[in-house]
Amino acid sequence: MRSRYPRAVVRGVIVAAVWLLAAAAGLAASVVNPWWWPVAGVIAALAAVGTVDLLQTRHSILRNYPILGHARFVAERIRPEIRQYFVESDTEATPFDRETRDLVYERSKGTKGDEPFGTLRDVNALGYEFLRHSLRATVAADVAPRVRLGGPECTQPYDIALLNVSAMSFGALSANAIEALNGGAARGGFAHDTGEGGISPYHLRLGGDLIWEIGSGYFGCRDTDGRFDPRQFADKAKLPAVKAISIKLSQGAKPGLGGVLPGAKVSPEIAETRGVPVGHTVVSPPAHTAFDTPVGLLDFVATLRRLSGGKPVGFKLCVGARTEFLSICKAMLATGVTPDFVIVDGSEGGTGAAPQEFEDHMGMPLTEGLMLVHNALVGVGVRDRVRVGASGKVASGVDIVRRIIQGADFTMSARAMMFAVGCIQALSCHTNRCPTGVATQDPGRARALSVPDKTQRVFNFQRATVASAAQIVASMGLGGFDELSPAMLNRRIEGQRTRTYAEIYEWLMPGELLDDPPESWRSDWIAASADQFR
Repeated sequence: MRSRYPRAVVRGVIVAAVWLLAAAAGLAASVVNPWWWPVAGVIAALAAVGTVDLLQTRHSILRNYPILGHARFVAERIRPEIRQYFVESDTEATPFDRETRDLVYERSKGTKGDEPFGTLRDVNALGYEFLRHSLRATVAADVAPRVRLGGPECTQPYDIALLNVSAMSFGALSANAIEALNGGAARGGFAHDTGEGGISPYHLRLGGDLIWEIGSGYFGCRDTDGRFDPRQFADKAKLPAVKAISIKLSQGAKPGLGGVLPGAKVSPEIAETRGVPVGHTVVSPPAHTAFDTPVGLLDFVATLRRLSGGKPVGFKLCVGARTEFLSICKAMLATGVTPDFVIVDGSEGGTGAAPQEFEDHMGMPLTEGLMLVHNALVGVGVRDRVRVGASGKVASGVDIVRRIIQGADFTMSARAMMFAVGCIQALSCHTNRCPTGVATQDPGRARALSVPDKTQRVFNFQRATVASAAQIVASMGLGGFDELSPAMLNRRIEGQRTRTYAEIYEWLMPGELLDDPPESWRSDWIAASADQFR
């Protein structure tokens, strides 16, 4: 049962009680038996540690769990020495492997250095990938390149960073977590996707650039019936912080499902942000009501671009059937309207809660989806007008380089950004009892997350990761990311055989689908229709 007292007060009372125990032990040592002095010293030391834990701001888990929280850091210190003995028996089911999480944690703290003793990867494993380096390697000249979002119809283009904060809503994340992510984006000059939950005050407080995501619930721009409200959209889309608008068609964690926010979590603040009643469960429809055909989607893109004053408008999707995306491409040709960008979400799943069957078996993985979207846009001759983003398990410089080789222009990261603000993958997001204050609406738990400290960590992680990607490209002997090609990424396909992405996969030429579709694409291209998703 939840305490009626604020968690911060409870924690303070507990630490005060430990101090009283220390005083009592000291009194016993003075009056009863001097053998009580060691006990008093130990208790006083614990009380001092608890006091420091409550006052410090670097570690959220210590602010929420003074004294006890140190057990995690003890385990963290000994893990590098013992994990070599347990790597085969480690059955922890987590989205990222331990080495990747450690990389994010250390980079966010600004302490990541070079580690000895080689890789922990099995380089002989099926599917192992590696990049081609060059004896003409150089030092990276531009460690923060940018990509312009904005096609011919866009009058307010936006230059986006190579790595940005992916969609995570206020409601799923705490106010402090949202504010820290946005503060990091403001400091580092990269974009912060709002998620479908709308634009909250915490998205605006520190001035970070926003990509406003419009989902099927139209939160923040909906009428009383839950339908799209053009007037509300226009008012918010013209905010200076809003640099681009993304229409969410589907997401990797649960393609084909809408989001659900239980009524108990719909506080007055969240209700105001989303434009919904307080205390009522909010269910997003699985599909949009503002359009139901590919042509309708492109008309909606044009409408949002006009209402926003010419800002970049695109859409996000987890790819399902190839014919559906080809239908959207045919609608681009039929209407003459192209999105300014497409964000491809992988079925590997994001931070959103979802049924296990959907995470495991629905939707196309990012690698396949990304290459499909890139090739389709190339094949219909519009790739030069549409930028492509990759969203899914991007946590390192190598991840950025790989995704660009596979067809992306820029990347988005959710889980790695959550690590940067303190997530330890306690897997308790759905319980509202996140121990670090990241994924909770409990004010006492959220208070443990220090916005200034985590703002710096988000900034550190993004800057170091993009700089690493830039240096990897320079180490490949290239002058920039635009020189990357599929021939530079290798994959082990069986035994000792490796092949490049140029050899393994098919890559279309500009306009090839219009002139003479290859046999492998012909039936899907013929079946695709601008008038219906199929």
